[in-house]
Amino acid sequence: MTATHLSSEHVATGAPSIATAPRGAGSDTGAAMMTGAQSLVTTLQRIGVEHIFGLPGGAVLPLYDALYGAEGIRHILVRHEQGAGHAATGYAAATGKVGVCLATSGPGATNLVTPLADANMDSIPVVAITGNVPSTAMGTDAFQEADIRSISMPVTKHSFLVTNPHDVAATIASAFHLAQTGRPGPVLVDITKDALVGLAEPGALQLAMPGYHPATSAAPESVRDAIDLMLSASRPVLYVGGGTVRSGAAEHVRTFAELTGMPVVTTLMARGAFPDSHPQHMGMPGMHGTVAAVAALQKSDLIISLGARFDDRVTGAKGTFAPHARIIHADIDPAEIGKNFPVEVGLVGDAKDAIDQLVAEWIRRTTAGAAPDYEAWVARCLGWKASYPLGYDAPTDGALAPQYVIERLGALSPQDTIYAAGVGQHQMWATHFIKYEKPNRWLNSGGLGTMGYAVPAAMGAKVGMPDTTVWAIDGDGSFQMTNQELATCAVEGIPIKVAIINNAALGMVRQWQALFYSERFSASQLPSKQIPDFATLAQAYGCVGLRCESAQDVDATIEAALEVTDQPVVVDFRVSKDSMVWPMVPSGTSNDAIQHARDVCPEFGED
Repeated sequence: MTATHLSSEHVATGAPSIATAPRGAGSDTGAAMMTGAQSLVTTLQRIGVEHIFGLPGGAVLPLYDALYGAEGIRHILVRHEQGAGHAATGYAAATGKVGVCLATSGPGATNLVTPLADANMDSIPVVAITGNVPSTAMGTDAFQEADIRSISMPVTKHSFLVTNPHDVAATIASAFHLAQTGRPGPVLVDITKDALVGLAEPGALQLAMPGYHPATSAAPESVRDAIDLMLSASRPVLYVGGGTVRSGAAEHVRTFAELTGMPVVTTLMARGAFPDSHPQHMGMPGMHGTVAAVAALQKSDLIISLGARFDDRVTGAKGTFAPHARIIHADIDPAEIGKNFPVEVGLVGDAKDAIDQLVAEWIRRTTAGAAPDYEAWVARCLGWKASYPLGYDAPTDGALAPQYVIERLGALSPQDTIYAAGVGQHQMWATHFIKYEKPNRWLNSGGLGTMGYAVPAAMGAKVGMPDTTVWAIDGDGSFQMTNQELATCAVEGIPIKVAIINNAALGMVRQWQALFYSERFSASQLPSKQIPDFATLAQAYGCVGLRCESAQDVDATIEAALEVTDQPVVVDFRVSKDSMVWPMVPSGTSNDAIQHARDVCPEFGED
């Protein structure tokens, strides 16, 4: 077995590569011999894996044979390996468990690269298992050979190649450990066919990982320094990122926010980590963030980042981002701290633990007499929030407003509904016009921006949360990339609901062309109001197909979709092609240039 591609935790500590445990370590010498494939399935059962999304092929047929009739594991046959990867991601994001996907060698494995990159960017725990040609054929350009370990190195937390049946069980167990500890992420295990069919002695339960020790608690002196900065600041803001969701720290965030009284912004990946209804919440920052959230960061004198990574979509032009702010950065991945902006204090640790430490130190200091005053700053932020609320204008031609559709979807669906969005205009409308009060209810491709994410991710979420309503909110462009997984949903009895925001265009591309390319709509028009007919396509896949074209029919259509509980439902909402996403910070410009609507720029006032 060869193990390569060290995680950021390894790099930070200078630790050696993960090594194979001694043969027979931790083994039961009385156990019977089994094939590598049988050992793999037994390990999955021991770990508690219940669902696998996959597609068979020659290199993994031994594993599929071992899965046949395996107790406690449900294999869900997808129609494309990309669907398997996104389904595993959706399952993990909704449940907090590790998602599992399975593919054969060559194109099967390479079709997983996009969902692996997606999971890596958004810190989602996924284990991808791929087959490969026999080890004796490697390097010969054998049929369906691909060096997926090397291909996946840049987009996974760790990648393994297993060529010995003895190493299969320990490597699989280690992959799960790596995926869900420290900064979560995808781990790939590539296993040659001879390792799957060869006989294995009972071996180690996990590989030795002497250098892998992700931090959980921040250094006490750093916590004290952070509180010193907070107590001396006059314009602080809590910048809450997706790491708080992965950590399960939502209640901890709320406790700290209410204790300090600071304004809060939540990134695209952190929607629901702090309730939208809370008066301290300023909304989502960034290119399409709320004016209040963008202004709060831009005019602050102290940013307390909790599990966020200062993405360029949040900061705008780096040289102009929050020019007067000092930064406290809490993150479980030490490589993130100071990566994009210099920090005054770095807190390396799990979000829950770090926030609890900050809470304890804040209470100790304020009990001893410290009395920060943020009243004027909070009032200023609330003024922005009142002056520049989210909203939209109804299309002048009488067409259906996409924002209204999504607004009503959120209002009529059960409170604990999970929403998985594709990428584009509909993604931004879905994050703004549905109210998120709890974490793990908003799933989307944030870092990679992967069109085609919504349907398979919703499928995975529904498998993991079968008693919860799950909507995929997709665009007509994004939907056509992975809609074949509707067949999987119909056959496997996974009754997701899909809302297609159909504007007959690649909407975000068209918006940019309208604003920055003098309405030269080059290759952005999709005549999908006619081709294909999505309602008929849904019926061909064994789903219920509905269509809605007027505001008067929106509620009745959504209610009809909600009443169907035993089949997937697809609703084709035919909306205005001219609707745009506002607010907006033009790409590459300062956040100070935020537009609340076309040609309207707010004045934030002097610092």
